[in-house]
Amino acid sequence: MDPTNSDVRLHVHRWGEGPPVVLVHGGILGGREAWRALRPLTSRWTVLAPDRPGHGGTPATGRQDFETDARLIADQLLDRPVHLVGLSYGAIVSMYAAAQRPEHIRSLTIVEPPLFGIARGNPVVDAPAAATRELIEEVGLPQEVALPRFFELVDAPVTLGDPIPPVLLDGMRRLQGARPPDEAAPPMDRLRAAGFPILVISGGHLESNEIICDAIAEQTGAERAVCAGMGHLVPDTGAPFNALLEKFFDGTP
Repeated sequence: MDPTNSDVRLHVHRWGEGPPVVLVHGGILGGREAWRALRPLTSRWTVLAPDRPGHGGTPATGRQDFETDARLIADQLLDRPVHLVGLSYGAIVSMYAAAQRPEHIRSLTIVEPPLFGIARGNPVVDAPAAATRELIEEVGLPQEVALPRFFELVDAPVTLGDPIPPVLLDGMRRLQGARPPDEAAPPMDRLRAAGFPILVISGGHLESNEIICDAIAEQTGAERAVCAGMGHLVPDTGAPFNALLEKFFDGTP
């Protein structure tokens, strides 16, 4: 199946009323689970959280791929002005999607994308890039083994139960064999020229992420913020992250 054709429909979780905010999840959890801490935003905003292919209610269409997912997001959810927020792998998806529909982006928020290529040659970034590629390409590794390695690699403070919840194992299964994020090269010049406000947020926990986020901000002219306390799971800080988003949204046209 061609993952870009009109037969592929994203399942979208919708909460609240108000101006639309589209939330693009990362590599493990789908739209419902990844953004639970943002539910307070639904008092002012319509929150739209799509399941990328292979997650939640959206069927798989092949391996995870930031470019094919971006086309689906752009075609199905960016048909009107929205605030677009992406986390981790989903932040890369969001950058590509925003570049395809700049006329409908009120703002773009990028949260800890593994955009290793933007700082290629820096050993602090090259090391996790190589480790990430190795892990997701080791498709024969049992999910029970791969998942804790992944959380350690990205510095996500997750305590895995016994048994490990199936939703986490399913997410790891989808991540294995995904297109490695070190291949991503979003059109930074197009994002900068588009004119919509951009905010880049990191968790203040890994030097590699700070280097990547600083480079994105420099190349796109974005605002820069740090929201510490939950490692890579920045949205799970709850109120601090939500306050950052609302302040940013409120300051946009």
